[in-house]
Amino acid sequence: MPTTAFLILEDGTEFTGTLFGHESETIGEVVFNTSMSGYQEVLTDPSYNGQIVAMTYPMIGNYGVNPDDVESDRVQVAGFVVKEYSKTYSNFRATQSLGDYLREARVSAIEGIDTRRLTLHIRDKGALRGGIFLDRTGAVDRLKAHPNMEGLDLTLNVACATPYDFAPREKGTPHVAVFDFGVKTNILRLLRDSGFSVTVHPGSRPLREVLGEGADGVFLSNGPGDPDAVKYARALVADIAKEKVPCFGICLGHQILALGLGGRTYKLKFGHRGGNQPVKNLRTGSVEISSQNHGFAVDPESFANNSDIEITHRNLNDNTVEGFRHKSLPIFSVQYHSEAAPGPHDSRYLFEEFRQLVAR
Repeated sequence: MPTTAFLILEDGTEFTGTLFGHESETIGEVVFNTSMSGYQEVLTDPSYNGQIVAMTYPMIGNYGVNPDDVESDRVQVAGFVVKEYSKTYSNFRATQSLGDYLREARVSAIEGIDTRRLTLHIRDKGALRGGIFLDRTGAVDRLKAHPNMEGLDLTLNVACATPYDFAPREKGTPHVAVFDFGVKTNILRLLRDSGFSVTVHPGSRPLREVLGEGADGVFLSNGPGDPDAVKYARALVADIAKEKVPCFGICLGHQILALGLGGRTYKLKFGHRGGNQPVKNLRTGSVEISSQNHGFAVDPESFANNSDIEITHRNLNDNTVEGFRHKSLPIFSVQYHSEAAPGPHDSRYLFEEFRQLVAR
């Protein structure tokens, strides 16, 4: 017999559904993702740490899960919300159902939710703290006592504790050091496939140690939480600029670079999450359909008087900054996920640009 549960938001809005996955209560920031597929990649993306993710596509789970389509070593979301969970799954790569996968990960999920109504509510009111509850009593008070996403450094929840090699060094192969704030596995794959040997380091590791081990370039990864709260990363960016090390940043890494170079960030009302965000490359005039997952953005006004910074990409939905480069240093970054997973492959050229930057 399915267990009745409630999705409750901090403003008192309630939805009634039934549990699947792990039968427990959970609290986090409620956000929505518009991707039509790729739910396993979404679930395991470290950038979703501390968030309850609602999928706007109406049926989720119909192709099951497998050991390969993961973006980290565990399920990262605080909870999962769908309109209809498909208990029956069919795919030649599938090894188990989504429900069993979430139960093993001890992550709570709820189905039977009007995700269209929920999405419209979040678009109207903004991302809100919310929870999946078995008992309504005191739920709103518990939500209001839960920390807001602003001011939270969640990177230490998801980053590696010690360095490790993802693609072993080979003679004649450029070596890139990835500073891990919650890196997605597909980023590491594409760096490897672009011709790099790859070592992953904790985001707090000093640059001098990494350069002393022979890094030819550095990469600043994606990750969860408020970029302005990752105070230790400011010194890293200052050192990268001082040493003129070739550097590429994605998502949180993009925001950290902006902050370290004198910019500011701010929280978006409801963020960009999905595989259908149009981005214009201002240098070429081309438009890319991109995969995105972020709740914060770089303030372009903070670079208005900085002649060293060029805004290179803009979001065509709301004109937010999607990329920039330093005019005299070998540094560039993008807000969106050029590695996708899930999503389109329009932006993979950026990895080749980074390889060429390191080669120069």
